Amino acid sequence: MTSVKEQEAIRKLMVFLQEWDSAHKVARSRILDNFIKSNDGKTEPELELEFSQGASLFLARLTAWLRMTYTYSTCLNRLLKSVGIFLSAASGRRYLTEFLEIGSVSILLEILGLNHLKEEDKRESVKLLQLVADAGRKYKELICESYGVRSLAEFLATSKSAEAQEDAQVLLDSLGRGNPKYQNQVYKGLIAVLPCASPRAQQLALQTLRVMQDMVGEAPSVLVEPVLGVLCSVHLEVQYEAIQLLKALMAHEVRPALLKGLVALLTPPRKKAFTFCNKTAKDPTALCLREPMLVYIQQAAAAKVIGVLAKESAEVAEELIQLEVVHGLMVAVGNLDYVASQRHASISLEYFVHTFPVVEECVKKALGHTLFQRFMDSPETWYTKLDPVQAEELASNTVDIPGDIARMQ
Repeated sequence: MTSVKEQEAIRKLMVFLQEWDSAHKVARSRILDNFIKSNDGKTEPELELEFSQGASLFLARLTAWLRMTYTYSTCLNRLLKSVGIFLSAASGRRYLTEFLEIGSVSILLEILGLNHLKEEDKRESVKLLQLVADAGRKYKELICESYGVRSLAEFLATSKSAEAQEDAQVLLDSLGRGNPKYQNQVYKGLIAVLPCASPRAQQLALQTLRVMQDMVGEAPSVLVEPVLGVLCSVHLEVQYEAIQLLKALMAHEVRPALLKGLVALLTPPRKKAFTFCNKTAKDPTALCLREPMLVYIQQAAAAKVIGVLAKESAEVAEELIQLEVVHGLMVAVGNLDYVASQRHASISLEYFVHTFPVVEECVKKALGHTLFQRFMDSPETWYTKLDPVQAEELASNTVDIPGDIARMQ
């Protein structure tokens, strides 16, 4: 026998559910607002008390409405937040089970790919997926089995919201931990983000790759081109994260390919740094300088990275010499079209000259006594006084230092 109080509570629940069932979109939106305001942060026992042990009946209605309307619902944000109250409730694991039984993970992932939906709606979807992932390994595997890594990587790469990108990155990082079956899939998904047009996405992907590196073990060869590719970014924070990842990768088998690629970037195809501007399209004879060519930005970054890596490891420095890094650095110093290339290449070249006598001897021979002395006296500024003839001599140098000699020294 139920008490009068219990019967009254059940009656109120039935009235509430009937009100929801008969309500149109505007009325349901108001119900959701009240629910969020009154129940945010509640535990499972508190929610059950609020709904007279029938909270699951309301969750089932929310889930069903989500399934029917997620492609066009104007109050999707409120609906997702309401579901989140159930999924985040302490001791509310059964709510999660009930939510997932209808294939809700696939719905949440599909929301991320619908271009007409708002970024804030997609962010709420990511938050729900994070709650699912936080429940344990089998739930992380469920997200990955539903092509979650691909969906999240694409969302990270294309989202216009920095907050949403950070949420996606946190979830990808979570999927990469304690999830050995799909760890490599997450790692490769992050690699796929690197060529995107969003510098924030590139930065976040590089950070996460570096964190995951020790867990993954050996880096795949497909990593080489994308990592070297981001060095052409004009955003210093992206270049910084790329350098940190490259430093971490020096302990792995992919090192020779990375070093070879870095040295190759020092000698890009020689092109004019002039281009037609849109404003001058009507007058083909009018030329204007554009932003530094991407290959020059990449050249400067490679020269900088080479110096960093060489200073951290004598073994790496010797490998770079075998790859003819000295020739490449001198080519970069001779690039009068981009002063950053000259500066970073000169600073890195100074380290090799001071560390390896054979390099000092070869560079001195190539530059001549007077120019070499200027270089030694002021490696950070000497290149500003190069004339076109001297620059051309540097750009076309033929310095070749045998690697075995460098190792002996």
